[in-house]
Amino acid sequence: MSKLTGWWRNRSSAAKIELYTRWSFHLFVLLESLSVLFGLAPEGLGAVSGALLLPLCAQIALCGVLSSKALDWVLGRRERPVRLAVTVAVLTASLAVAVLVLRSGGALSHAGVAPALVVNTVAFASGSLTLALTRVRHMLCVAPAAGTSAAAVALAVGHPVAEAAGYGVGVFLTCGLLVLACGFSSWLLKTVYELDRARELQAQLAVAQERLRFGRDLHDVMGRNLAVIALKSELAVQLARRERPEAVDQMIEVQRIASESQREVRDVVRGYREADLTVELEGARGVLSAAGMDCRVEVEAGGVLRPDVQSALGWVVREATTNVLRHGDARSCVIRLTAPDEGALTLVVENDGAPEVPAGPPGSGLAGLRERLAALDGTLEAGPVGGGRFRLLARIPGGRLRGLEARA
Repeated sequence: MSKLTGWWRNRSSAAKIELYTRWSFHLFVLLESLSVLFGLAPEGLGAVSGALLLPLCAQIALCGVLSSKALDWVLGRRERPVRLAVTVAVLTASLAVAVLVLRSGGALSHAGVAPALVVNTVAFASGSLTLALTRVRHMLCVAPAAGTSAAAVALAVGHPVAEAAGYGVGVFLTCGLLVLACGFSSWLLKTVYELDRARELQAQLAVAQERLRFGRDLHDVMGRNLAVIALKSELAVQLARRERPEAVDQMIEVQRIASESQREVRDVVRGYREADLTVELEGARGVLSAAGMDCRVEVEAGGVLRPDVQSALGWVVREATTNVLRHGDARSCVIRLTAPDEGALTLVVENDGAPEVPAGPPGSGLAGLRERLAALDGTLEAGPVGGGRFRLLARIPGGRLRGLEARA
């Protein structure tokens, strides 16, 4: 059963909406086919219905192909299908005119055949053509233009005024509904993909901003010190060439500045690498809740945590939160910290909506977490647990309850 449903669950939200939209337009093809068959049914298997059946089937197939290619164009995957759209428009107009002429000449004897064929053929074609338009005002002109043209052609070929008006109103209303549905579907699909790309860019931007922050701090720490070291070293060289005893003092000062710079760099790196568990738990809950997920943070701690343990677990929470946001389509997430007075300390991060097959090769995030936990004799386990859920479990042996308290 998991293999049968995996093709759906393993897709992203944007891909699911795209699949749903495409199959909706495929359903339009089926509906138009049925409407043509039912429309021609009263005429029976005559010469006129047989002559109309082939071009009508060709028009239905072209409408389906146009919808598919137009969606690809909306998503930026191919060029705009202009020639195909023109072909569909010309073929649809020709069929509508032919049906009206045949009805006016008496070749179509049944009164309901011509209206059904004209309205359905023009309406479904208008929906497909709407997908290939670029501007909303052009889409809004499709239904009025189709209705007016149908009424004008009906009058021109000899239909009564009331009957021609009926054609115009029927085409206008039906085209309006399909144009609205197709135009909204196109806009929605494009918007969803833009939001998906924006979320990915936001994650990349956060990483870039953190790198810039670290680079700025490192520059602020080392820039002045390196300039002073270079200046004093040059001065010491000049004094040494003159055999002046002050050269030794200058080199001692260089050594002192170098030692101080080394300490400051360690402070910068330590500040970059350490993470506070309390802050990370609250941050994870806030970020996941802001992303529309139901996030619960549960802490069962019988004591306080050592700073090194809290830092390691803080990085686990941060990496797990990033994975939940960037991978899968989670709707709920549970973060559970259990730190008893005796026994192993465990941190569990479990979410739903995880793909059964990873989207790409594993990254370095989990490997880095295992290295951090290994320094504390801890372990890290991560993987699917069934039902579309993914669990990350960090475990640290007992005897680590010292230092800051972790609250959530």
